[in-house]
Amino acid sequence: MDQLRGPTWLQHRRARAFERFSTTPLPTVEEEVWRYSRIPELDLGVYRPHTGAPSGEAVPDGLQPVLDTVEERAALVVVHNGSVVHVDVDPNAAADGLEVGRLADLDPQGAALGTVTGEASGAFSLLHDAFVADPVLVRVRPGLVVDAPVVVLHWTDGSGLATFPHLVVQAGDDSEVVVYDHSGSADVDALVLPVVELAAAPASRLRYVNAQLLGQRVWQLGRQLSRGQRDARLSTSMVALGGGYARLEVESTLAGRGASGEMLAVYFGEGNQMHDFRTLQDHEAPKTMSDLLFKGAVQGRSRSVYTGMIHIGKQAAGVDAFQTNRNIKLSDGAWAESVPNLEIENNDVRCSHASAVGPVDEDQRYYLESRGVPPARAERLIVLGFFEDVLERLAVPGAVPALRSEITAKLDRRDVEVAR
Repeated sequence: MDQLRGPTWLQHRRARAFERFSTTPLPTVEEEVWRYSRIPELDLGVYRPHTGAPSGEAVPDGLQPVLDTVEERAALVVVHNGSVVHVDVDPNAAADGLEVGRLADLDPQGAALGTVTGEASGAFSLLHDAFVADPVLVRVRPGLVVDAPVVVLHWTDGSGLATFPHLVVQAGDDSEVVVYDHSGSADVDALVLPVVELAAAPASRLRYVNAQLLGQRVWQLGRQLSRGQRDARLSTSMVALGGGYARLEVESTLAGRGASGEMLAVYFGEGNQMHDFRTLQDHEAPKTMSDLLFKGAVQGRSRSVYTGMIHIGKQAAGVDAFQTNRNIKLSDGAWAESVPNLEIENNDVRCSHASAVGPVDEDQRYYLESRGVPPARAERLIVLGFFEDVLERLAVPGAVPALRSEITAKLDRRDVEVAR
């Protein structure tokens, strides 16, 4: 930890977090929020934090295809093994008031760090704070509409490394911005603990898209937290296709009257992968609205977990909150768990939750096969269509074809296995 660079305030913050981490027990599956997880399999001792200076090319080869799909952008940040190696901001956007880069450079006192997450408490949150190397800040001045996405690319390629990416996005009053956050890795054993903070000021429109394509030997224990003030519009979308065990805690807090939050996700496991989502739709203010749609598929021996909570506070009258999780099981050895929950402290609300786990819909299969579509082709079309109503709503259309191709590749591998 002493080898990490950064300003004095960040070094002090790390030291405080490490001291608390050293006395905080790791979670167990006996805790409800870690139920069904693979946390007993994690051995922190086999990983080492990346403490060296940034090295390598500005854009690692593994990320170049991503840039080719998202050509138009207002800014680009490349983070390699947890350290920023490249920042490029469109001069016109910068002149208008878009700030993108190292948080330590743009916010010398570090006031932006932790404004949404608050004080870290759990073991992995403290571990992240103890070793975060190079936080990234995206800040949009009030009233600015950023026409093109801000692209943040993360790449991990050190075997046995632990990295701790941190992204803070602050959208000023009546501003608008789209952030595309892509995480990838080489085929290495690694541990990634990312944290994302999204702060939407009054009447702002903040859309965030995360694509997770880590290698299948990588562990991810991530947190994504957003907070919307009065009349803010928040949208968070996740496409999780990678990782060996990939966990993401997604929390959306609607703190101002009239704020709304959309939460979307696509996840698809194969082999021994496990995707683990824990969500919270927290309505603190009246006249707020949240809508969650998570859709997943599992094949091979893969697993998925979804547990979600809608919380309606005492002062949150006139709230609309919806939560839907649907899963397709494509193999007998695959497994999916779906647990929606409600906690309501105000009677003037409209809430619903729904979940489903099952095989491909037989009526849809029959319809296609009766029109001459071969069984394997019919199943493929059904799965692609199942995901499409989420993919077509992603705020970065340029990224969708490549993500759809990744899903198709998983189906191709399944076809090969079935044919054996």
